[in-house]
Amino acid sequence: MVVRDVHAPHGASSSVGISLWSEDRVGGIRPALNGDIDVDIAIVGAGFTGLWTAYYLLEADPSLRVALLEREYAGFGASGRNGGWASSIFPVSLAHVAKLYDHQSALNLQAAMNDTVTEIGDVVTAQGIECDYARDGFVSLARNDAQLARAAATVAGSDAFGTRGQWSLLSQAEAQGTIAATDVRGGIFTEHCALLQPDRLVRGLADWVEDHGGVIYEQTAVTSIDDGVVTTDRGRVTATAVVRATEAFTPEFAAYRRNVAPLYSLVVATAPIPADVRESLGLDGRTAFNDMRNLRIYAHPTADGRLVFGGRGAPYHFNSKVHSSFDVDDKIHTKIISTMHDFFPQLRDIPITHRWGGPLGVPRDWFPSVGYDRRTKLAWAGPYVGDGVATSNLAGRIVRNLVLDRPDDLNSLPIVNHQSKKWEVEPFRWLGVNAGLQAASAADVEERTTHKPSRISAMLEKLTGAH
Repeated sequence: MVVRDVHAPHGASSSVGISLWSEDRVGGIRPALNGDIDVDIAIVGAGFTGLWTAYYLLEADPSLRVALLEREYAGFGASGRNGGWASSIFPVSLAHVAKLYDHQSALNLQAAMNDTVTEIGDVVTAQGIECDYARDGFVSLARNDAQLARAAATVAGSDAFGTRGQWSLLSQAEAQGTIAATDVRGGIFTEHCALLQPDRLVRGLADWVEDHGGVIYEQTAVTSIDDGVVTTDRGRVTATAVVRATEAFTPEFAAYRRNVAPLYSLVVATAPIPADVRESLGLDGRTAFNDMRNLRIYAHPTADGRLVFGGRGAPYHFNSKVHSSFDVDDKIHTKIISTMHDFFPQLRDIPITHRWGGPLGVPRDWFPSVGYDRRTKLAWAGPYVGDGVATSNLAGRIVRNLVLDRPDDLNSLPIVNHQSKKWEVEPFRWLGVNAGLQAASAADVEERTTHKPSRISAMLEKLTGAH
């Protein structure tokens, strides 16, 4: 895969394919592995999963020899390109978690996700990582009758399930007073979400890991993962335990070709917005937001006064292919910009300075997983279905516990050793995934037409458990 220039000049106009977050990167690529080595822990992938795992392992036992092996550079994947939300959202509904496991397990999972948002804030504060962490919560706007009905149902269902207070219902005035988008009729709010500059968090964690004895080998492509042995194009690494932290790039290993489907999420960023305009639109704070449509979007005001706005809808590529040319899709980026302008017509004259994207990993049942097989010496974490900024932190703590045989209530969460079915063989995988994306888009059209919650959406949730 081609490595894009991560040192674009600040304020460059229309940085196509380059993440806003990478603009202030300085320095070059870390050295590659040079020959065979022996370590205690080998981590394949230096994104959030790999870095959080290394952080918690070294914090627990500074004597550990920890090596991270990264084909490109730390944070090259979704960790350095995402929308900047660290939220307690889990991609599968709690009702579905309870159906697969039990009610208390679902409650424990949500509590752990809530605590994770706090944990990330505690770490960046304690370690002095400057990543614009701001915990102002998340609001999901209802902008039509169907979305308003779903908002009320979400809060009522959450309270009835036993997570009272997880979401609060907002009146039209309350929602409009938070984010002054068009057509707002109400919404829901949770405090369990923070915003951050993801690439700075990556860099801060990487620096901490190196300062505490870990070694990050960049430009080192892993070709195979076996029992305690990682083979790369630069040498072999023998380890007591190997952690696979490869997220959307997992299908590039033949043994895991059908474990994960990579889906692309695309993002744009505006130039800094004048202060008076931001204030009039409710974009002068740091609240994450979207609306309650079925084909997910996400947005947030940055610390320097821009608006970052992203969404799904880019097609799945045959045979789980991942390539840098997919990071930009003119058709989908144009739709995202159009959606942003539908929210805020006042921003039509504000330049779009960045368009980028990247793959996120999706298991067959949309259910993230973390585990460790002591017999094969292999641990794994992910994929996270686009909710990995926070979930990767939780996963890193669990991997630490499992590898070090450390008792912890987290070890009994439903994600631990969860086994997802494999995706279908091609072309059925391509047909099914893209049909699902089209169905989500059709569900939004249905709701705008019928003014009622979509039957298509209800069918999708029943099939996948996703929400």
